[in-house]
Amino acid sequence: MRLGAFSISLSVKDLEKSKDFYEKLGFAVMAGKMEQNYLIMKNGSTLVGLFQAMFDGNMLTFNPGWDENAQNLESFDDVRSIQKHLLENGVQLDKSADETTEGPEHIFLKDPDGNMILIDQHR
Repeated sequence: MRLGAFSISLSVKDLEKSKDFYEKLGFAVMAGKMEQNYLIMKNGSTLVGLFQAMFDGNMLTFNPGWDENAQNLESFDDVRSIQKHLLENGVQLDKSADETTEGPEHIFLKDPDGNMILIDQHR
């Protein structure tokens, strides 16, 4: 099962302060906008999403169909097939994808310790 590009999505209190901090660690803005309350920061192949007032807590994020540069992959596992695999293996989902659709969709689940995982397909 291929989950796609990985990033950590952080819920931040002050987007500007967080941006400045991660820039000091060598990250640069790759996507997002301050006025939309989120930035995607990149250092090499490492991605950190900074989100102000968009969700509670931090989460692991996977993007099927994308590489770490948000470029489309030729082949990938659709989020609906990932969902099917997870359900067949007894994994409980907090939010399921609509299996009657195609294209962009997402699912939410938690690991055994309650850490949120977002599998977010953009294409």
